[in-house]
Amino acid sequence: MFLAPLLAPKTVCIDPGHASEVGVGTQGRRLTELHANWEIAVRLRDLLTQRGLRVVLTKTSEGAFVRNRRRAEIANAAKADLMVRLHCDASPRPGFAVYYPDRQGTAEGTTGPAAAVIRRTAPLARRFHDALAAGLRGGLDDQGLMSDVKTAVGGKQGALTGSIFSQVPVVLVEMATITLRHDEAFLLSESGKRRMSAALASGVLAALG
Repeated sequence: MFLAPLLAPKTVCIDPGHASEVGVGTQGRRLTELHANWEIAVRLRDLLTQRGLRVVLTKTSEGAFVRNRRRAEIANAAKADLMVRLHCDASPRPGFAVYYPDRQGTAEGTTGPAAAVIRRTAPLARRFHDALAAGLRGGLDDQGLMSDVKTAVGGKQGALTGSIFSQVPVVLVEMATITLRHDEAFLLSESGKRRMSAALASGVLAALG
């Protein structure tokens, strides 16, 4: 009798943004980006673990300082099938957005990511965004799926630092604009936290197929 080989579980690296070399993140009226990123990361970790995925976090505590290059190196060492970087925005535009590297950039004398990583990331990013948007429809505005170059740092470097040093597919999610009252209230509410973490989990599962 033929037995199919056991498949190793997919590995996801969750990166709760900040504190890093670029600061501790933005601040809403009642919610800090640092706290929102960590809280949603832990919830997402638990959801994905329940679905049988192997999950690695880039931080061991909310306030831990980890440079963006090191965050990518942790994902690389884990041989992650996808790295999901969680952030919150400060912007006049409400809602969430997903960014991914569609070209190489240069930081700290290093150019990356490799062309193969860029090719692998694009279809995963599209599936991730579509599932995330479906899960958040009616709750937060969808700013869309965009290139890293649409960010302030990516516009200067060609890609975000976490993408440049990544050897695995990587997306960055600006989960909400917490400097705007509606978006901050969404991430402060228990229902909003549950919905965000569930939508992110759906995005990961869709991306990994």
